[in-house]
Amino acid sequence: MNASESPTDGEGRVARRQRRNREALVRAAWTVMTEKGIDASTMLEIAELADVGAGTVYNYFKSKDELAIAVLEEMMHDLALRIEKATSKLTDPAEVYAFGIRTVLEAATTDLSWKQMLYRSEVIADALFRRMGPFAIRDLRRAIDVGHFQISNPELVWHLTAHAIVGASLAITEERLASAVKDEIIISLLCMTGIGVQAATDLAARPKPAPIVR
Repeated sequence: MNASESPTDGEGRVARRQRRNREALVRAAWTVMTEKGIDASTMLEIAELADVGAGTVYNYFKSKDELAIAVLEEMMHDLALRIEKATSKLTDPAEVYAFGIRTVLEAATTDLSWKQMLYRSEVIADALFRRMGPFAIRDLRRAIDVGHFQISNPELVWHLTAHAIVGASLAITEERLASAVKDEIIISLLCMTGIGVQAATDLAARPKPAPIVR
């Protein structure tokens, strides 16, 4: 899409209202679920905060679970943008990619909104692939172009990585894996880019950029 194009170009009045209602519900759910957690949040208070009718929410989301997934998808995109900002001064795309998967793994195992949805692992992994994929696949391709990664299908590597992150995060939150193995997980994920264990270990150990802020 060109920078001058807008996804709402040519949008009719009804479609515009529907888009605004959906966006308002996602924003409201993000606020309420962040403050109270998913289980304690109600569709009624989300609808009230979004300033839509109590029954209107079900025109857009069949359940609170579906709405929570929509919120998490927006959180993923927001995190991708913050990773991009934090790594803007890094010159090695492999380092950018490594920082990205470390940050996603940390979010999935420490952020309450992520942790509460990990039981829907297949759905969350698919959302992670789609929402953060454009950024991760871009970094993979850049690292391939400079000869740091040795893979032929970056989309497949990110697909496997997204599912592995979610699966490992679920195992950590359920205490089937110790939190201390996160570094090993990151090294293993980096090995999927075609680099050896030592190169992956060195890459994972590089100093982190400045903390990500909203």
